[in-house]
Amino acid sequence: MKNKLKTTALIAAIMLISFSFREETMLERKDTMIKAWERAKAYTKEYLDAATQEVYDFKPTPEMRSFAEQMQHLAVDNYKIVKEATAGVTTISNYKDIEKTPLKGKAEITDAVMESYDFAIVTIKNLDEAKWNISVKMFNRWETTVEDGLAKAFEHQTHHRGQTTVYLRLKGIKPPSEKLF
Repeated sequence: MKNKLKTTALIAAIMLISFSFREETMLERKDTMIKAWERAKAYTKEYLDAATQEVYDFKPTPEMRSFAEQMQHLAVDNYKIVKEATAGVTTISNYKDIEKTPLKGKAEITDAVMESYDFAIVTIKNLDEAKWNISVKMFNRWETTVEDGLAKAFEHQTHHRGQTTVYLRLKGIKPPSEKLF
């Protein structure tokens, strides 16, 4: 009985260890990335909603972007970087070039930013996960994989949303609570 119990415990431990070290499949990684983009979209929307029109127009220093310009830049590059990361490996739909479009007002900027997240999410959903390791040359300069390029796009939007925390605080607005999960 004692040996049977030890054997059962050993088998359970081996199964637990092997499951713990199991590598995520490409489909699981794709699903994880989609969920992260959906969470980032919701988090960014909270920032957009928290800011008043005064904050949208605010520049902490003359050489800095306004809150609105930060958010437009975030949106422009959601389109650009995701497009660069996936060009040639998936069909790009609903791409918008809003870089030189003068966006006015909170509602117009919010819509543009949310649409840029929708673009990223739809593009990733339509991407065959078997193509994630394909090498791409982004902006005719950087050689990377599709997956890494998408991670760079995610990092970029996080960076610019994070910068706007200071804008809210300088105007006496408590930023939205972090959304890690």
